[in-house]
Amino acid sequence: MSEKLYTVGKIVNTHGIRGELKIVPETHFPDERFAKGSKLVFVHPEQGTQLPVTVEAAREQKNMFIIKFQGFTNINEVEKYKGWLLKVEEQYLSELPEDEYYYHEIIGCTIVTEEGEELGAISEILSPGANDVWVVKRPAGKPLLLPYIDDVVLNVDINEKKVTVRLMEGLLDL
Repeated sequence: MSEKLYTVGKIVNTHGIRGELKIVPETHFPDERFAKGSKLVFVHPEQGTQLPVTVEAAREQKNMFIIKFQGFTNINEVEKYKGWLLKVEEQYLSELPEDEYYYHEIIGCTIVTEEGEELGAISEILSPGANDVWVVKRPAGKPLLLPYIDDVVLNVDINEKKVTVRLMEGLLDL
């Protein structure tokens, strides 16, 4: 496959005996990604083995999704996919409104203060509540937790992989 693939979830377990899988979503758009008819790809985390799949049905359950994929009818057919990643091809990504980004666009970006001081790179994105929190891995010390709010995130340049921030009082405990 020449298409770039982006992770939208992780297969954590089987569900029941009819071939359904439990998925932990890693996307802001689970309803869109896991909609009936969505074309996704199972990807083995180490070997990179790929298997294109299509969503037959999905439902949310306790911060996870239970998904049935076309062509799988019992637990024995899906058990081997536990631990695999669920990815989407680039062609199926939608255009996002301004000021919204896909995880893969943000993770790895360098964080720079408005004074030009480099703080580190974004290593993960947390979604604890009202707004996302970007976790910045720093060269030394504890990770920096940046709330994704207008007062803090001043500019996101996806092409340069650079985010300019204004540090509010108490954000940077050295």
